Amino acid sequence: MKKLFSFCAIVSIILASNCSRIQENNDPVIGIWSSASTLTDGDSGKVSTRFEWIFNDAYLGRYHIKENGTVIAKTDFRWTEEDGVYTITYPGMDDKPDDKVTMNAVTEEQATLVDSKGAILAIRE
Repeated sequence: MKKLFSFCAIVSIILASNCSRIQENNDPVIGIWSSASTLTDGDSGKVSTRFEWIFNDAYLGRYHIKENGTVIAKTDFRWTEEDGVYTITYPGMDDKPDDKVTMNAVTEEQATLVDSKGAILAIRE
């Protein structure tokens, strides 16, 4: 009886683990994207700002804003893709509107995220 119970337990564990597989996501947006700017401030000199998006395969990511190498803001974000348009929502930043971008790729290494007005939001690293 113990052997039958053990066998049924093993079979049920195998069946349960096979049913809970996450679908593989190979979207080309997965990876690190960034943009940078440098502003001249009259008092303190130059301020270098870097914006960074890290997209993962679970339709989530991390957004950073760095000034002169110091992280001044970070939050998680969600992303979706529909008909080639990526929508990035920032639930942790109420004052930041959603970004809607498309990917322009010459090659996989030379890709940009472009907003609806044609401005480059980020470049693939």
